Amino acid sequence: MTPSRDIAGLIEIMARLRTPVTGCLWDLEQDFGSIAPYTIEEAYEVADAIIRHDLGDLCDELGDLLLQVVFHAQMASEQKAFDFGDVVMAITKKMIRRHPHVFADKDGNLTSGHVKGVWDRIKTEEKAERAARRGEEVVAPSSFLASVKAGQPALSQAMALQTKASSVGFDWNDPRAVLAKIREEADEIEAALDRGDQDHIAEETGDLMFALVNLARHVGADPELALRGTNAKFERRFGYIERALAAKGSSLQDASLEEMDALWNEAKGGVAVSTPRDAALRRIC
Repeated sequence: MTPSRDIAGLIEIMARLRTPVTGCLWDLEQDFGSIAPYTIEEAYEVADAIIRHDLGDLCDELGDLLLQVVFHAQMASEQKAFDFGDVVMAITKKMIRRHPHVFADKDGNLTSGHVKGVWDRIKTEEKAERAARRGEEVVAPSSFLASVKAGQPALSQAMALQTKASSVGFDWNDPRAVLAKIREEADEIEAALDRGDQDHIAEETGDLMFALVNLARHVGADPELALRGTNAKFERRFGYIERALAAKGSSLQDASLEEMDALWNEAKGGVAVSTPRDAALRRIC
């Protein structure tokens, strides 16, 4: 086969990889459950390329993510459940239905707030229709927050919970108030540390992380992307320590904490600090 810009070519490649006897043994062994972690990983790789502003990598990673969709569709096709065309049809219908202000001759002057309301209403209708197709009883949500998906990453779920609560006015009006809450949660962790209460320490740490997500939301930052950016920054600076030690004929295992602290400071481009507390702060910033 030769590379092609046509999605049909990718679909054919996946079908051949999944063909018994002549296909790829690894691909043939996979199922929805075994592929799901790769699907999640590829989505994160897309986010990473965006953080790095690397459009070349973004193109590649979007292709990897598209392959995941094709893979799942191929397995479903083998079970006579649906195929890639059905996936395209489903999302096309959904997008047209959820944007009546664009694809219909009414509500053309909706505000962004109204658009969100229409989107939520139509999603609720679609959920009821899916339940009806499966012969399930449509159960009213037990809570205002019940619509927030539980299966998403914890940072995203926290963001969604807070955004949902904010829609009815349960929110702070000033990010500085959230910052005060963060300080309060940090003090509660310190108190739990003093007591040696491990369960309470874990609980308060979760509260602190929830408050940090709230701050990110108030300042317009995506907490997942912000943390991934910091992870990348930590990796770069730690890599500097490793390379600098290697240049001196040393290694991470042989270096003292003081040596690594000094090199970390060089990587940051700052000045040396003088206290253990400052050093500890530097290692996490």
